[in-house]
Amino acid sequence: MGTLGGAAYIIGFWIRETGQAMDRLGSRLQGNNFFKEQLSRHRTLMNVYDKAPLVAKDAFVAPSASVIGDVQVGAGSSVWYGCLLRGDVNSISIGSGTNIQDHSLVHVAKSNLPGKVHPTVIGNNVTVGHSAVIHGCTVEDEAFIGMKATLLDGVVVEKHAMVAVGALVRQDTRIPTGEVRIIIIQAFICFWIRETGQAMDRLGSRIQGNNFFKEQRFLV
Repeated sequence: MGTLGGAAYIIGFWIRETGQAMDRLGSRLQGNNFFKEQLSRHRTLMNVYDKAPLVAKDAFVAPSASVIGDVQVGAGSSVWYGCLLRGDVNSISIGSGTNIQDHSLVHVAKSNLPGKVHPTVIGNNVTVGHSAVIHGCTVEDEAFIGMKATLLDGVVVEKHAMVAVGALVRQDTRIPTGEVRIIIIQAFICFWIRETGQAMDRLGSRIQGNNFFKEQRFLV
């Protein structure tokens, strides 16, 4: 940002501050009628210095979503309620016909432990389920990301691949075309172990036969 750009930014900042101050003054003058005013101060599209979102005319961005900085949203794509797309230290690119469902988070990586720079690239006709987290990843065309899935830096989801609901995909993992990646949560592993243990106990009891009740064990 040059000298002229910096001056324009400062002028714009003071104009906005003045507008907000006038809004607060007007709210006080309204008195008890203030809360009847259906006014949302939320900004759906927001620039970061000279980086501004570029959204196709026929794309849908919900009023409560936030698209910030260097973000491109392609034709026919949709960003639903409560989503956050923040392209501050790198860029986010979303192709056409893609939907980012409610409360999902899409961010980027400027640098990480391996020292790699990761923008986020989401292709065409991709479905990103509710509350998913996509951080510095590449999701190719027609892939599917399940609800509450988390993709860490450097992950590549190839075309037609799927990431299951609640999955955690580690850094620099590549999910091949057509593969379904399922990461079982620890709670399910514990449940399976307990169920297996109980089944084995019942089998052992049957084998013991009449001697079963002589076993002095207390099962909770």
